[in-house]
Amino acid sequence: VNISILIVAVVIFLLVIHHNFLSLSDFLRRELSDPSPLGLQPIDFIPAAPQRLTDERDDKEIAVVIAASDERLGGAIAAMNSIYQHTRSNVVFHIVTLNDTVDHLRTWLRSPPLKNMRYRILDFDPRVLEGKVQVDPQKADAFKPLTFARFYLPNLVPHAEKAIYVDDDVIVQDDIVELYNTPLKPGHAAAFSDDCDSTSSKVAVRGAGNQYNYIGFLDYQKETIRKLAMKANTCSFNPGVFVANLTEWKLQNITQQLEKWMALNVVEELYSKTLAGSITTPPLLIVFYKQHSSIDPMWNVRHLGSSAGKRYSPQFVKAAKLLHWNGHFKPWGRTASYAEVWERWYVPDPAGKFNLIRRHSEAYEAK
Repeated sequence: VNISILIVAVVIFLLVIHHNFLSLSDFLRRELSDPSPLGLQPIDFIPAAPQRLTDERDDKEIAVVIAASDERLGGAIAAMNSIYQHTRSNVVFHIVTLNDTVDHLRTWLRSPPLKNMRYRILDFDPRVLEGKVQVDPQKADAFKPLTFARFYLPNLVPHAEKAIYVDDDVIVQDDIVELYNTPLKPGHAAAFSDDCDSTSSKVAVRGAGNQYNYIGFLDYQKETIRKLAMKANTCSFNPGVFVANLTEWKLQNITQQLEKWMALNVVEELYSKTLAGSITTPPLLIVFYKQHSSIDPMWNVRHLGSSAGKRYSPQFVKAAKLLHWNGHFKPWGRTASYAEVWERWYVPDPAGKFNLIRRHSEAYEAK
């Protein structure tokens, strides 16, 4: 009888433990799978160690945010490698990507040249942009949701006071800490490279519209734009590289302001029909009108991808602190100017997928 009672007690005890374990597992599964209110879901944070860490604040970290789409993943890898190899600072990359790219990205980041690099992967949910971006059904494949990741910087790096955002078509040739230390004026949430003051604006870019002032991006025939009283000839800026004061960004509700103008554009079509740049630029120009600081133009020497010809001398390219291949010709297509500079920092894709993309890009640019 005593043995029977003991067996029953053990069975009941095990059933209770099993029930509690299932409840805990269900709770953890919900915690990991439910997206945040903005659809920005942390996936992992690997600080040159095998163990997985969660958000750990380090005031000495330099946060660098970069978007990494699958078809341009090689660009993001080369950009991060060039930053990592040129600095002794504690840089942490916050890599924003889509869920179906994560496995490919993780495999690539295990390559020997990158194995000690610190990074955090974030999954961007495109549903965040519903009602804020008008997508042509016939051109749905051309819509790139990750280009809007920069609008959500405080959500991507919630514990940082400052952050650097860079596009995936850049190569850095100096210590990124210098860019990070760009002084921002009181009340300014970001510092950009102004087009009129930029060294790279000395060369005209054919067929791109007027991309050096506001009228190249905004439709001044619309009453909503005219009411803002922004001068049409005001210098624009390039949002592919910038430094953000995230404390000011949050105080001024910059993300909410950007979303407001995105939504208004869906209804009123406020952007210029001859749009000189990407659809991410106009809301930034509105929100930061005469309310941004400037970065050293040598930290965003751009338009290297505007044509296949070389617009800068080799000496100037060597002296540039950051090279930016914005434009049609990307360095991974090899027809862009100074693609050999990009090649020095490119780490081959262990999965081989990017090699096919490069060949397709070369064939497309050759047409």
